[in-house]
Amino acid sequence: MTKSKYLLNLKTILSLRIVSGILKSRRINPPANLPVRPTTDMAKEALFNILQNKIYLEEANVLDLFSGTGNMAFEFFSRECKSITAVDQNTKCVSFIKKVKDELKMDSLEIVNADCFAFIKGNHKKYDIIFADPPYDMPNYIELVELILKKELLAEDGILIVEHSKNTNLSHINKYSNTRKYGGVNFSFFGG
Repeated sequence: MTKSKYLLNLKTILSLRIVSGILKSRRINPPANLPVRPTTDMAKEALFNILQNKIYLEEANVLDLFSGTGNMAFEFFSRECKSITAVDQNTKCVSFIKKVKDELKMDSLEIVNADCFAFIKGNHKKYDIIFADPPYDMPNYIELVELILKKELLAEDGILIVEHSKNTNLSHINKYSNTRKYGGVNFSFFGG
């Protein structure tokens, strides 16, 4: 998907909605000029139904890579995760996430303005959940997954979730578990 299509998608979504938790139904209105493709409500709800059956979210340390609008980080905060780290290299996205964090007093949310690959290479913390939502046309999905696994960023029984289009197949990578499809959104799971 091209940058202009990302912007068009965001313009058609007037606001993002937190689907559950302490901020349930809260609407967040990102500016229309962010180069993002937010995860749909249907896909978020399905993903959190899966996660709630696998991990005690209130004790989870979460890493949100390619955070964009912060849509998923806000959802993890609403589910009262122990800590959330949102990483994105786009300064406009990072500024928007910081603005929402301050408005909603999200103390457990850390925001990092960095290239996600560089962040992974320099990081040594372990996470119970790693959610990665790179641009669907990113050519190095396999490199991303393999780097996360090689750096051993997942805690014991941790789960890596990678959002991607139907054109990306990650099933041959070590620690692959399964892929779930929700409309045009695909989640591949590793570990756990």
